[in-house]
Amino acid sequence: MTYCVGLKLDRGLVFAADTRTNAGVDNVSTFKKLHVWEKPGDRVITLLSAGNLAVTQAVVSILTEHIAGGLDGNRATLMNVDTMFQAARLVGSAVREVRAIDGEALEASAENFSVTFILGGQIKGEDPRLFQVYSAGNFIEVSDDTPYLQIGEHKYGKPILDRVTYADMRLGEGAKMILLSFDSTLRSNLSVGLPIDLLLYNKDSFSAERQLRIEKDDPYFRKLSKAWSDALRDAFTEIEELEV
Repeated sequence: MTYCVGLKLDRGLVFAADTRTNAGVDNVSTFKKLHVWEKPGDRVITLLSAGNLAVTQAVVSILTEHIAGGLDGNRATLMNVDTMFQAARLVGSAVREVRAIDGEALEASAENFSVTFILGGQIKGEDPRLFQVYSAGNFIEVSDDTPYLQIGEHKYGKPILDRVTYADMRLGEGAKMILLSFDSTLRSNLSVGLPIDLLLYNKDSFSAERQLRIEKDDPYFRKLSKAWSDALRDAFTEIEELEV
């Protein structure tokens, strides 16, 4: 299992993904699930993945190979489409291509063709946009009412996003909120684990330079986790108890 979040704010976008793909007593694997394609000054496109690792890696490979093979401009790729909507169509097509090749074999072996993606970014000429792409290759775009998307093991981290998110947050505030969402998930589900890959994208910057990886011993994340636990305990203590 995994946990990924994409957040759309007035100032830009924030993305985060854990790196755990398999959890068990003696079987824990780590793979990067945050993928970035960048053309400085023109576009930044980010893809977060959850689900069957072989399928998600195949989708990413198809998208990357199409870029390499589409330099002559005859093929639509993430590097030459005009809108993020068209980029979402490309991701959906890649999902269907993998299903056409591997779907029957996966079903025959009782494997699950269950994948979801968060696609976000900005292409010059339009505002930043954020989409969720499903196993069937169809997709939705975030709304102003709910400006974030979660995939994977999302239930533990959802409450803080519902309560705290507002559109004019600074990107650093959004990142703090998302990391608190991850902290809650890490405490309650062993199938999600550090490191966490994080990307903060400033609107109209067309640059993906604000990337970092939160490791297990990261001092900020440890400080954040402790401060949040202390604040919750204090808030609980200050609320009057039920009188029966």
